[in-house]
Amino acid sequence: MSPENQIPDLCCGRRAVLLSAGLAGGAVVLAGCGAAEDIASDAASSAGAAASSALKDAISKATIPVGGGKVLADQKVVITQPTEGEFKAFTAVCTHQGCTVADVSGGTINCGCHGSKFDIATGEVKNGPATKALPTKTVSVTGEGITVT
Repeated sequence: MSPENQIPDLCCGRRAVLLSAGLAGGAVVLAGCGAAEDIASDAASSAGAAASSALKDAISKATIPVGGGKVLADQKVVITQPTEGEFKAFTAVCTHQGCTVADVSGGTINCGCHGSKFDIATGEVKNGPATKALPTKTVSVTGEGITVT
């Protein structure tokens, strides 16, 4: 194709526009590079809100290792135990581009899509490309079980 027939790359490219359109529920959205990350973050918050009501059954405390955690991908929740007896929960939807985080190891919640890492105690970004923390969830600990809302 000759240079005069090419469509210029105005911002982030086709993937960002498709992501933006898909997250808007099919509406046409023209988003800038920074806005695509904001849209993914908003979608992560919405998905997390819906998923929190789905996590009705208590999770055994014994399944959450000290200094680690467990990703509950189907509920879009990650539960961590930064120190013994301290449980935290976050959305499992990465704030970078909406992937579900892959695992918890080495003191971080890890996204397998683009390598973002989040602190297991705070959800704050430890390594990008994500720039926003994982939204927190409310954790209730009773007896041997953990519930997340």
